[in-house]
Amino acid sequence: MTREILIKKTIDNLSRLPDQKLKEVSDFAEFLLNRIEDQIVREGIQKLVSDSKTFSFLKDEEDIYSTDDLKERFK
Repeated sequence: MTREILIKKTIDNLSRLPDQKLKEVSDFAEFLLNRIEDQIVREGIQKLVSDSKTFSFLKDEEDIYSTDDLKERFK
C-alpha cells in the first residue's frame, strides 16, 4: 500500500469518527511525532559526543597501572 493510499484511507476513517475519538487520534499522532523528534535529537547528541575530541588526550596517555597492581581479583 502506497503512502498516498494509506493517507487517504486514514483521512476517510478520521472523517467518520466522533469528536472525542478524533481528539484521541490527534493526541496519539502528536505523541508519535514527539517520539520521532526526541529520537532525532538523541541520535544527534550521540553523534556529537562520539565525534568530539574532548577526551582524545586520554588515548595517548600511558598505562600507569596493570593487573599486577590489584590487591584482590574478582571473577
